Amino acid sequence: MLKAVVARALQAISRPRLCRVSGALACALLCAALALWPAPASARSAHGIAWGEQLKYPPGFSHFDYVNPNAPKGGSVNLDGYGSFDKLNPFTLKGIAAAGLSVLMFETLAEPSKDEPFSMYGLLANDIEFAEDGLSITFRLNPAARFSDGSPVTAEDVRHSFVTLTSRQAHPRYRQSFADVAGVRVLDARSIRFDFKRRNHELHMIIGIQMPVFSRNWGKGKSFSDLVQDEPIASGPYRIERVEWGRSIIYRRNPDYWARDLNVRRGMFNFDRIVYKYFKDETARLEGFKAGEFDWIYENSARNWARGHTGPRYASGELVKREFPHSNASGMQGFALNTRRALFADVRVRRAIALAMDFEWMNRQVFYDQYRRTPSYFTNTDMVALGKPGEDEMVYLEPLRKQHSPAVFGEVPMPPSTAAPSSLRANLRLARSLLSEAGWQVDDEGVLRNAAGHEFSFEFLTYSKAFERVAESWVRNLGKLGIEVTMRTTDPALYRKRIEDYDFDAIVHVFAASQTPGNELVESYTSAAASEKGSQNMPGVRDPAIDALVSRILESGSRPELAAGARALDRVLRHGHYMVPHFHAPANRVAFNRRLAHPETIPKYYWSPTWLLKTWWVQPDASSKAKR
Repeated sequence: MLKAVVARALQAISRPRLCRVSGALACALLCAALALWPAPASARSAHGIAWGEQLKYPPGFSHFDYVNPNAPKGGSVNLDGYGSFDKLNPFTLKGIAAAGLSVLMFETLAEPSKDEPFSMYGLLANDIEFAEDGLSITFRLNPAARFSDGSPVTAEDVRHSFVTLTSRQAHPRYRQSFADVAGVRVLDARSIRFDFKRRNHELHMIIGIQMPVFSRNWGKGKSFSDLVQDEPIASGPYRIERVEWGRSIIYRRNPDYWARDLNVRRGMFNFDRIVYKYFKDETARLEGFKAGEFDWIYENSARNWARGHTGPRYASGELVKREFPHSNASGMQGFALNTRRALFADVRVRRAIALAMDFEWMNRQVFYDQYRRTPSYFTNTDMVALGKPGEDEMVYLEPLRKQHSPAVFGEVPMPPSTAAPSSLRANLRLARSLLSEAGWQVDDEGVLRNAAGHEFSFEFLTYSKAFERVAESWVRNLGKLGIEVTMRTTDPALYRKRIEDYDFDAIVHVFAASQTPGNELVESYTSAAASEKGSQNMPGVRDPAIDALVSRILESGSRPELAAGARALDRVLRHGHYMVPHFHAPANRVAFNRRLAHPETIPKYYWSPTWLLKTWWVQPDASSKAKR
């Protein structure tokens, strides 16, 4: 009877739903406690929540499928850092945080599953209640949860973390992500409720899996923005053993880690020590790996992958090269054109600049045919806009018809191609026509100028020689249009400062995507983000129609609604030509020392460095017994 009642109730709920009902006594106590404060009329208790899907893992599950629950503990792994670092606080805008901090030291209320599109299971919280009206979520903390100093994780610590992260002292991305939180209320020592201004299809999930929790005693008495080199007091599996500022950082696994036997942590964080050594450039990084200075490398250079990962240690099998498949949304990487600059304000100019990129030549001559062209801001998902808008997209587009260009209702733009019957020559002719329409003409000296006589020139800014190679042929083709581009490579710290201040003309930028897009759209594409220092809106997209689309997408009540809204947004963004689309790889390229091992099952959705830190281990050998 109970199963039938629960089944009917679950069928009636179209949003994230519970997968565990607490025991009768626990429910009675909880209901009695809830009566003491205002609460939604109906809420359900869960060991986890999935958006738009049923949870894969049932109550009391042993471990995730993509871990080895019997992985040996012990050993050390050496990894690479790039550039430098000067702080241990990853949540402020100023400075560069040490590698590994967020993953190794800071935990969240829930843990995402990497083989489901968008789900979470209790971590710091062992009980989650999402209101049926979608306007609040309550977390009850695991009584065993402890910070690295041995103190318990309390609801006040969670509240402190939220208030701090959404203050002006923290990075603005948190204020943007949590803008729809109306209030946070501590219900008792272990219970906290987040109330929302409106329904938002993922805000409850974002709070659960993306809001780091830290102790109120971390840097007590200091302003958060001045909290730079104090060791974090957090609940994660590692503590800092030693820091050499700008050169290396060593983490050691906390022997008193509170969650070591928790199901969402079983088989994870198996290394005793994790060492990051910093390298100043890509060449030194690769040579350091081949010389044995570190043990694992995620390779994002096609040239290095094809020609650099060779030598006697590869031939002997000591170093292993592997391509690991993934189902990740690839998002959009490309040359971001800063529309805050008057030079790039005209969409015809931006489209012309994109026509100068010859991907087919680059892939053949430079990238060893390892890449695929990226057409969409949601590449590798079901949210890629195709052809003309369908009826489901028109639900989103039609109310904003007067704000859209008429072209939005036609065929969606595809990245220009030079594959036959197209050609670079034809693309450049079209580009020259578009530039002429926008008021730019080539003078007798072959220089592109406007009516005022100003030369069309800009700077391409990067921190990596590898990106210079990506830009070289594009810059050369722009020269054929009379456009002069200066390439400038600077150190990572200065580069970060300049892009945070939007002090650039063109850069390589990546708009990350997910299988369930949500609040990150605010930081990436809205007018408010374009003015917010440190946001992801590098091109400076300012379009009221896009603002309205993002707002409506966040209120999606089902997966089909979400996909249709995202396709509509993709269509409008692509018609804006804010990016010169690049390419993506269908697999993660990884080289590693053979003493490292990984689980046989590879998660569907994962970021390679985090996958290593969480699930790999050192293989035991005769000379060193692994600790259990």
